[in-house]
Amino acid sequence: MLSYGSPEEHQPVTWWRGHPIWAAHFIVVVFVASMLTTTLLLALKLGGTLSWLGFSSELVLRGQAWRILTYGLVNPPSLLPFVIDMLMIVWFGREVEKSFGRRKFLTLFACIYLLTPLLFTLIGVWLRMSLVGETGAFALFIAFATLYPNAAMMFDILAKWAAWVLVGIFTLMALAYHDWAGLIALWATSGFAYAFVRHEQGLLNLPKFRLPTRRPKLRVLPDLKPGKPPAEKTTAVDPMAEIDALLDKIARSGLSSLTAKERAKLEKGRENILRKDTGRR
Repeated sequence: MLSYGSPEEHQPVTWWRGHPIWAAHFIVVVFVASMLTTTLLLALKLGGTLSWLGFSSELVLRGQAWRILTYGLVNPPSLLPFVIDMLMIVWFGREVEKSFGRRKFLTLFACIYLLTPLLFTLIGVWLRMSLVGETGAFALFIAFATLYPNAAMMFDILAKWAAWVLVGIFTLMALAYHDWAGLIALWATSGFAYAFVRHEQGLLNLPKFRLPTRRPKLRVLPDLKPGKPPAEKTTAVDPMAEIDALLDKIARSGLSSLTAKERAKLEKGRENILRKDTGRR
């Protein structure tokens, strides 16, 4: 099994009387406290307070965005399903936390927790959706079964087969009772948990989207005839200026100071001047 994160991430958050306490245990403590608080408010006939916490796509779209976070704190005292969910978080969430480390485990659970209300908000544009109570416990079992597919469960059933069977049973139940919201939440959270684990294992790569970059403009060069290189630019030099410079040098240092090349330039310049005078006559 691959190792994720630093060694400290794979250690318990704390210890209590010699027993390790993981982040999964703290999640259970929060949900148990919310269930007790919900029960107390209902007993005192203060259930109207809970109406501000449950998720409603209509109210979220009106601006009450906090309901995306608080819907899981409304847990009516349905003892058996709630206890099963808490046990799943403790057992399977703890194993996922040990494998991935605390940070990635909390990231996984937070994504599972927020996925359903965010998806319901999107659907709520066309169809009103509502949601209360803890979600995500079963998705943690899917993550565990993806990590340890051959782990023996009850009656020596492998975890991967138990996951498929339970997903199938819950799907049939949702279809039988026309529980479309429950069906969407089941497949969305289970699929996300599976994809998350596979991505962390390096077996599932997310598509990469690249923004279009601006390409440099191509410069069009003039057509050149083969075999003829482009003509080089030459700097025009005034011949009279060269002759004046040579005469100044003779005046300063004498005729003997000129080199053979300079004498040839001087003679050529003299001939040019004589030729121009002859042509004028």
